[in-house]
Amino acid sequence: MSLVLQSILPYPDSCLGTSPHQQGWDTKMEKLSCGGIDVSKDRLDVVVLPEGWFFSVSNDTAGWAELVARLRPLGVSAIGLEPSGGYERGIIRALLAAGLSVRRINPNKLRQFARARGVLAKNDRLDARLIAEYVAIMPTRVVQRDDAVERLAEIVTMRRQLCDEHVAVENQAAHLEDAMLRRLSKRRLIRLEADIRVLDKRLAEMVATNAAFAQLYALLTSMPGVGPVLAFTLIALLPELGKMSRKQIAALVGLAPYDFDSGKLRGHRSIYGGRMPIRNVLYMAALSASRYNPALKTFSNRLSDADKKSKVIIVAVMRKMITTLNAMLRDNTAWQPQSA
Repeated sequence: MSLVLQSILPYPDSCLGTSPHQQGWDTKMEKLSCGGIDVSKDRLDVVVLPEGWFFSVSNDTAGWAELVARLRPLGVSAIGLEPSGGYERGIIRALLAAGLSVRRINPNKLRQFARARGVLAKNDRLDARLIAEYVAIMPTRVVQRDDAVERLAEIVTMRRQLCDEHVAVENQAAHLEDAMLRRLSKRRLIRLEADIRVLDKRLAEMVATNAAFAQLYALLTSMPGVGPVLAFTLIALLPELGKMSRKQIAALVGLAPYDFDSGKLRGHRSIYGGRMPIRNVLYMAALSASRYNPALKTFSNRLSDADKKSKVIIVAVMRKMITTLNAMLRDNTAWQPQSA
């Protein structure tokens, strides 16, 4: 039995013999260790399985160096951690620089994994152990870092936050009666608009000065309906575009319709999950493309003639856009009207 599985089974004798999933594995593969790190602002809680070792280090340069020094002799095959509002960036950089394999775990999937294991309690040490178990059992993807993409993503994220704040201030200003408050609100809106323009200029400069980004930008914007904001967003937040199948990229963005069937029940298909920031920008682009992109307009009208609901139509246009853009980047070809 795999030592990783043996360490997490509630009853060691409940699964005697070699698992069919383990057959053909040599002894070295069976003894591979996996680590889990629970990240907080000031501390990193670490668990290594199947050994069951636990220790904590500070979440700073000294703590990262200590963690790397402890993990290197253990032969850890994979280390998992959850996104923690940016507090995980430093330790990810340190682990990757040390040549260790890092996996970023979706928090929602981790909580579902915990519930499936019957774990209801939550604390830092338990979370670190669950992350290590998740990495040992579930398929995960290795973190790939690109400094240029990370810088672009940071600016794209800030721009989105400023746009959200602009909408909130506008909505608030519509109900203000005091003259002084209206002046303050107007001044704040002007400042936000100026900041957004500065970020737009910065994004354009970063894309123009990076040959790879410039090529992606040219391919993306060749499709009618894809403007600078969507192109910047896709380059920064969807580096997998052009490297996956059409079904995989649709699911990654959150545009894949999932079944809801059981026996004779044929439930309503709906999308679920995915990367919401990309989907939000793509929604606005799809509204434009369904009017001004001839191929997508024809596609939208065909669905409308079939009495499809308006939201179903716009989601279908979004899915058509992202799968077409995926094919364009995969084949390194600009938009062709027959692409849709």
